[in-house]
Amino acid sequence: MSYAIKNIRNICLLGHGGNGKTSLAESILFMTGATDRLGRVADGTTVSDFDSEEIRRKISIADSAMFCEYGGVKINIIDTPGYFDFAGEVAQALRVADAGIVVCSAKDGLNVGAEKAWKALTEAKKPRAIFISRSDEENANYDRAFSSLREKFGVSVCPMVAPIVENEKITGLIEIATRKAYQFDAKGKRGEIPVPESMQAELSKLYNTLAEGIAETSEELMDKYFGGEAFTQAEMSAALGEGLRDGSICPVFCGSALTFLGVSLLLDAIVSYFPTPHEGADPVNEAGPSAAVIYKTVSDQYGKFSLFKVVSGKITNDMTLINPRTGTSEKIGHIYVMQGKKNIEVNEISCGDLGAVSKLSDTKTGDTLCAASLNKALPGISYAAPCYAMAIAPKTKGQEDKIAMGLSRLSEEDLTFTYTNNAETHQLVISGAGDIHLDTLCSKLRNKFGVDVVLSPARVPYREKIRGKVKVQGRHKKQSGGHGQFGDVWIEFEPQSETEDLVFAESVFGGAVPKNFFPAVEKGLRESIQKGVLAGYPVVFLKATLVDGSYHPVDSSEMAFKTAASLAYKAGLPKANPVILEPIASLKVTIPDAYMGDIMSDLSKRRGNPMGMSAHDGMQIVEAEVPMAEMGSYAIDLRSMTQGRGSFTFAFVRYEETPAMIQQKIIEEAKALASGDED
Repeated sequence: MSYAIKNIRNICLLGHGGNGKTSLAESILFMTGATDRLGRVADGTTVSDFDSEEIRRKISIADSAMFCEYGGVKINIIDTPGYFDFAGEVAQALRVADAGIVVCSAKDGLNVGAEKAWKALTEAKKPRAIFISRSDEENANYDRAFSSLREKFGVSVCPMVAPIVENEKITGLIEIATRKAYQFDAKGKRGEIPVPESMQAELSKLYNTLAEGIAETSEELMDKYFGGEAFTQAEMSAALGEGLRDGSICPVFCGSALTFLGVSLLLDAIVSYFPTPHEGADPVNEAGPSAAVIYKTVSDQYGKFSLFKVVSGKITNDMTLINPRTGTSEKIGHIYVMQGKKNIEVNEISCGDLGAVSKLSDTKTGDTLCAASLNKALPGISYAAPCYAMAIAPKTKGQEDKIAMGLSRLSEEDLTFTYTNNAETHQLVISGAGDIHLDTLCSKLRNKFGVDVVLSPARVPYREKIRGKVKVQGRHKKQSGGHGQFGDVWIEFEPQSETEDLVFAESVFGGAVPKNFFPAVEKGLRESIQKGVLAGYPVVFLKATLVDGSYHPVDSSEMAFKTAASLAYKAGLPKANPVILEPIASLKVTIPDAYMGDIMSDLSKRRGNPMGMSAHDGMQIVEAEVPMAEMGSYAIDLRSMTQGRGSFTFAFVRYEETPAMIQQKIIEEAKALASGDED
């Protein structure tokens, strides 16, 4: 099971959900003998979609690692989800893949998933190829699909394979570089056939397109191309490999995963042209001390698996490695190669290869494990910040601890969501990439940890403040046998702008209130400001000055003065023109030009205040300040408005006074919530 680095290829499959990535992986595994039956997404029998949620939803939720052997080369395949809520899984796959294959449909051609996959590969500096799937299905149109891709991504997109269409059916494929035509049997095995006369003109056109792309790889080939000289097969093969690896050529293949059409031609190209780990973006060192980067964690009822790529030396069982992030040692016990959910135990994982290890104690996704002599962290994995938040609660009271335990376990696998217990709003808030992401996490809590949960909008943490100045008395007098209780204060309340926190001062003359009771007065006020007089939200930017009062030598106590201060607070603040403040956040939306009008109109509906716009990398960036209360569903709405092409970041900046109409609504909602709590 140990392979030389030149005989390893690490690829990931990317693209829009439903375009056939999982089916292509399944076809490759079956054709190469890695599996003995062809699984189907519809039946829930594929190697890569093994999670119960994936089987139920019939979509990929997490990336999964598989492998096969073809032509003496081990091909590691990472199948990634196409739904945008699971983009973090794509980031993990790209961390260790040396190249990506973007899977498109011959029915759709260019789509949002293809654009996002291309962008992700570009940012990761990874070579890419395209496989146009479902080429033999009804309403499929290879020419239209190829044209849409080339128009969007430019002349680097070069055709490698073209379908032979007769009577509106694909009867075979032509390999453009060799000008050879093939038929494929039911198991994907190919046999050479003559190129049909009807295809000669189309083949010449596609060959010229490919030759043009190849000519771009070097000045020597460019001179030859413009001189009208034909390239030799060796020149074409060398240029295709070099062009793919440096990104100047993106070869396009086509076929069908379900009928194995063209899959062997894709496999030939992976072996011949795709980069080895030596030629990938990650520097690897066969002769160096052992080092691996953890790109994924799988946690289930059987334990925890950490999936890794070896980037230096090799990993063997019974090794002890250092985690530079924590400084702790990890004993490597059993090591495996992964075939979907199936783990196959091996003795070593060689440099450049992918593997897995069980039961690491203190190592997370993105961490490095290495020999003590190296003790150096490799680059980790960057994830987009979660942008869609909801409150999560158990359907049955008393199961809050089970939710917290379940979320803690799930966060070992999925680093793209966060959860926090908001003491202010008394809600457990979970934040993720979108509604499908959170719904999937809720399903996992039910299936894996036996707790049913409900999601509800997260409450907005409003604040209250006063705009006027008022002087009020707070008098607490109680006689109940023996010592009584007496405290009397006069307090001036006024707004201040120095700090959100309470500013307490005193200017008492003549000992009207003894100094030893001042801390009690302040404590009473600090406890009171946690609950405002309008809607019960904390009061900020308040100054309270103790100016007068009286005391009783026997009945006065700290508790009495604390109570008197709270009475003054309750009496004074309603008279000081109180208002509700709402949190304002800075929004930065990145969108294609075409959606600018829709975005600006939507911002206006959300009471947004545009701050400016700029162009970057073919996209428009709109900056605005928007009340957080208006942003609850923005992740879903932006996706709908831009067909998934838009993205945004959102960060709190300050509190601002709420408009009167909105304020009244907040007060009514707070009263309804309070009465509901009482019920």
